[in-house]
Amino acid sequence: MKKFYLIIFVIVISLPLKAQNLIMADYKPFHFGFCLGINMMDYGIKNSLIDQNGMVYQADVSLPMPGFTVGVLGDVRLNNYFNFRLVPTLSLGERTLTYMNNRNDELYKTTLKSTVISVPLLLKYSAVRINNYRPYLIAGGGVAFELSHDKTKPVLQKYTDFYVEIGVGCTFYTEYFRFAPELKFSIGLRNVNTPWEQRLEDTGNYLDPSFEPYSRALSRLTTRMFSLVFNFE
Repeated sequence: MKKFYLIIFVIVISLPLKAQNLIMADYKPFHFGFCLGINMMDYGIKNSLIDQNGMVYQADVSLPMPGFTVGVLGDVRLNNYFNFRLVPTLSLGERTLTYMNNRNDELYKTTLKSTVISVPLLLKYSAVRINNYRPYLIAGGGVAFELSHDKTKPVLQKYTDFYVEIGVGCTFYTEYFRFAPELKFSIGLRNVNTPWEQRLEDTGNYLDPSFEPYSRALSRLTTRMFSLVFNFE
């Protein structure tokens, strides 16, 4: 046990002696990079429908499936601790909605694929750098554009959404570039469910009337997404 503590002590003492990589990287007025990662898409749902027979329609998202995220980033230095960054990203994913009645019987299940272009503006706060790593927090918001619009589904998401985003990460300084794993969560602010009446006006007789209760069951539908991305800067 004494040897273990001695090893830990030696490691801690030796950390400040390790040469730092990319010493001037954080002092550049601006820089660029790219990101790759995975996501888990979800919905925030408020149910509302009780039909004339007293049947309650309740929707929920089944276990989310992992998706893919790719993007580019531009970073502007404000001072030693704060940066602004713009991170346009493309996210591919899907959500499965399951409808249940008040007896917990499954009524219907549908999978909604999603292709989203997000453009967030984020404020990044970085802690003091320790050797070759530096933890940070991010927060901000942006606009998202939904490109997948399958009108054969009972739920049709609106084209645009606004959202807020928070996250945490840590920058690691390698010999040639900065590498930063980042975990973040975004939540939409708009009700993105297209009302049934609007869909009738847009598609008319092409819309399956059996979809009506599943569309009306969602009085409010908001987007949510967890992401684990890896930034290369």
